[in-house]
Amino acid sequence: MEDSVSTYTVDEALVSMGFGKFQAFVLAYSGMAKISEAMEMMLLSFVGQSVQAEWGLSAQEESLITSVVFLGMLVGAYCWGLVSDNYGRRVGFNFTALVTGGAGLLSAFAPNYSSLIVLRFLVGVGLGGGPVLSSWFLEFVPAPNRGTWMVIFSAFWTIGTIMEASLAWAVMPNFGWRWLLALSSLPSFALLLFYPLTLESPRYLCMKGRIADALHVMETMARVNRVALPSGRLTSGHRMELHEISDSSETAQLVSAKKTNLADHASKSGIGGLNAILRLLSPNLIRSTLLLWTVFLGLAFLYYGLVLLTSELSHGNRICGSEGAVAIETTHTIDANLYRNVFITSFGEVPGLILSAAIVDKFGRKLSMSSMLYISCLCITPLMFSQTESLTTVFLFGARICISASFIVLHIYAPEIYPTAVRATGVGFASSIARFGGILCPLVAVGMVHACHQTAAIAVFITVMLVSAVAVSYFP
Repeated sequence: MEDSVSTYTVDEALVSMGFGKFQAFVLAYSGMAKISEAMEMMLLSFVGQSVQAEWGLSAQEESLITSVVFLGMLVGAYCWGLVSDNYGRRVGFNFTALVTGGAGLLSAFAPNYSSLIVLRFLVGVGLGGGPVLSSWFLEFVPAPNRGTWMVIFSAFWTIGTIMEASLAWAVMPNFGWRWLLALSSLPSFALLLFYPLTLESPRYLCMKGRIADALHVMETMARVNRVALPSGRLTSGHRMELHEISDSSETAQLVSAKKTNLADHASKSGIGGLNAILRLLSPNLIRSTLLLWTVFLGLAFLYYGLVLLTSELSHGNRICGSEGAVAIETTHTIDANLYRNVFITSFGEVPGLILSAAIVDKFGRKLSMSSMLYISCLCITPLMFSQTESLTTVFLFGARICISASFIVLHIYAPEIYPTAVRATGVGFASSIARFGGILCPLVAVGMVHACHQTAAIAVFITVMLVSAVAVSYFP
């Protein structure tokens, strides 16, 4: 077979080399991107209120500051996916960092509401490229260890939320929202600083037929990790990937695509993508697809909604509970207690991460998610009525633990629902649906609470929790 010269694939080389110093650098770099994403998302719970006070915005205008970021993420997820697939992972995440950091920094100098909305939309476009970096990281990790390292990678989001809460606590009382926006953009610029040290994904290079470039990357990895590559010649490994695809007609399309030029390959890829989308809604998969979309939408709504509720409930209680204080409190003067409360509830993600790792295999994916959602209902139900600041923080802390744990388990379970041929498309579409949850949640967490409809707002959250829990129970 090919003159008896032994061959090996990228996957086989990664397994042979193991996880070493090179992968540790890739983890640190992509983890910094995760921290940057978390910080840009978390600051929404602080900035909206301060901007509302400075520019006299309505509750709907304040909500839009958050919603427009998620709208930008919807656009960015599609655009950066195309860029990274056609021009490389490095090009993709370099531009995402540039757009996120640049728009984030310029937001600090926004002269009016309209310019702030445009710039926050662009920040969302940049944040939409987050999956590019996570894919880049996983493409350097040995296949048998990807699940473990994905959980570890998720921990960087938790670090980012805690860092942003700490930064807001230190900056906002004395310097205001503009300084918080500027400082929160720094992690994105750190990515640009270390960008020259990064290498292109060898898996991507092999997919594009650039075997020599892929071999150069693999040799660099082996040298940094102080190990040797397998003996023989590096191959693209197309044959192995085809065996994983159960649909014979799709396999035939892929084999024929290999024999065509690049333009024909791109055309067939587009057709294959359309076929994959149609398969998601085929009789065999439509039930799983609709349930997964429901749960992704619900959990995104709940997660980001709880982040906003931490600050909004405090102000809503004071605005609606004391008529004499209306003129003062509607300025949203944020005291140190608010930053302390957000800081405490952000730490709820740490036990959430540990809890998800502890129960996901012991109790199973479905039971883990549904039980956490039901417990979160118990945590948040008392908030239908005005509570003391301390009790509000305790209840939100408990709900944050449960929703964080559920979200982590969902990301582990989602790829397991679909066959290999449509797995990436299925999970990608579900993640896009989740953005709509982020767009909608400010209307409840901000708009309804500001309108003194706290009971109705919490009732909406409870309903979403219950619907999501029931949907989980019907998962295959």
